[in-house]
Amino acid sequence: MEPTILFPLAGYWWLYAGFTLFVLAMLALDLGVFHRKAHEVSYREAATWSVVWVGMALLFNVALWLYASWRLPQLDPALIQAAGFADAQTAAREISFQFLTGYVVEKSLSIDNIFVIVMIFSYFAIPAKYQHRVLFYGIVGALVFRAIFIALGSWLMAIEWVVWIAGGFLVLTGIKMLFAPEKGLEPERNPIMRLMRRFVPITSEYDGQRFFTRLPAASATGQGAGILYATPLLVALVFIEFTDVVFAIDSVPAIFALTNEPLIVFTSNIFAILGLRALYFLLAGMVGTFHLLKFGLGLVLVFVGLKMVWLNHAFGGKFPILWSLGIIGGLISLSVILSLLFPRREAKAIAPSPRL
Repeated sequence: MEPTILFPLAGYWWLYAGFTLFVLAMLALDLGVFHRKAHEVSYREAATWSVVWVGMALLFNVALWLYASWRLPQLDPALIQAAGFADAQTAAREISFQFLTGYVVEKSLSIDNIFVIVMIFSYFAIPAKYQHRVLFYGIVGALVFRAIFIALGSWLMAIEWVVWIAGGFLVLTGIKMLFAPEKGLEPERNPIMRLMRRFVPITSEYDGQRFFTRLPAASATGQGAGILYATPLLVALVFIEFTDVVFAIDSVPAIFALTNEPLIVFTSNIFAILGLRALYFLLAGMVGTFHLLKFGLGLVLVFVGLKMVWLNHAFGGKFPILWSLGIIGGLISLSVILSLLFPRREAKAIAPSPRL
């Protein structure tokens, strides 16, 4: 049976469109004004932008609650009950908590993504002043891929057996994260790298913050002058996009375990992604500090997977969202605290030279 949606795209397209325009405007302001010139992002700048993005997400959450409190009482009470809520005010409150819980989940899972980005930038020796540009376009690509995944997910999650498969996949992914050993980055064995080399030659030389360059005749090899080459910035960008697609396979089903509303899934995902760059520059130097975070994230995935396949049914169709928020927040906080109390003794060194 297809779940009842209170904010369908057909009836609230203007809300989706307005949010998308806001995101595009913020991205244009970010790259065109605040980061027009390539520079190394300082810890203070990263902290400021992190506060800005988190603040915007919380303000949106309040605005969503206020709008739902005004709009939902105008709907047919039978529709509210069909969506699993006792009344309109309860629905408005629950929807705001669903957004907050979804945002916490997506933000937490994005930290694992940051660890991989650190490895990518270190492996290809991307200069610090160019990292923001690579991440910017990586975020733009991630927004497109997440929108596609969410659109497919909102359709597929209406099929019961798909929900069971997605829930089981999250449980298995969480268990794998708990017990699988950490692996280093091996781009040369990745089919993405081999595919890139088939379509465009790759150079280890930089040309400012450009993704493509033409080597002069006086290049180090003296060959291939005038041919268009991909710089290490493009290679890093492609790998970041690829890893985000992989992470989206986990994160999108995870948010659908918390809510059936595509609007909440879309906005919470986008806000988490928008803050990813600032969070990266804030945490890049501390990736080894939170070495137990992967266990917290693994348990979160196991929990949301169980929520999809068991807990929702056990609690009459919907596991209490406040309980979900408390459990998820508790697992993440505990893993961070334990990481600080029991620091890792040795950190693996990553070669600083580009490998192309």
